[in-house]
Amino acid sequence: QVQLVESGGGLVQAGGSLRLSCAASGRTFSNYYIGWFRQAPDKEREFVAGIKWSSGVTAYTDSVKGRFTISRDNAKNTVYLQLNSLKPEDTAVYYCAARRSSSNRIRMLPSEYDYWGQGTQVTVSS
Repeated sequence: QVQLVESGGGLVQAGGSLRLSCAASGRTFSNYYIGWFRQAPDKEREFVAGIKWSSGVTAYTDSVKGRFTISRDNAKNTVYLQLNSLKPEDTAVYYCAARRSSSNRIRMLPSEYDYWGQGTQVTVSS
């Protein structure tokens, strides 16, 4: 059974930084890709960034390009999301999710992911 555990959220001022972690267990993840999503109050869950574990191919939503960076540490079975230049509109619960696929195409719909973590809150004050 795949397990995903997020950590690293918190309260930060606008312009600040955080690093989120997604610790994955229960599988060999070479044929998986990991996505980060976020959900703000009264809004739908949206794709933020994704990475193909084996190839390192990445994808980002436009609003975070140049500010957020997704990466993975194979030895630790962990995917990171570095959040820089944070804005109040980045405030949300951030989730990591996993999908098994041999393709390098990173899916961006929540319904396309099979496993989810419990989420970590990121709050950016103005």
